Amino acid sequence: MSDLMAGVTLHIDEGTTHDERETFRDSLLTLNGVMAAACHDEKSHLILIEYDPRIINSIEFVNAASRSGFHAELIGI
Repeated sequence: MSDLMAGVTLHIDEGTTHDERETFRDSLLTLNGVMAAACHDEKSHLILIEYDPRIINSIEFVNAASRSGFHAELIGI
């Protein structure tokens, strides 16, 4: 495991179902450098991501959302 970790919150503009969020979260976890990703039904527009910034740039999370058909912004960078 990496000794360098950054965290960011991804805001998804669209309303999503639980299954859509879980599928998208699972796709984030396949990205090299992503250590953790979590979403919760209580705050359905937010996904918390922990990653190694030496391996992946946070803009890739916005790009991943776009590829999945969502509009998204980074929060807390």
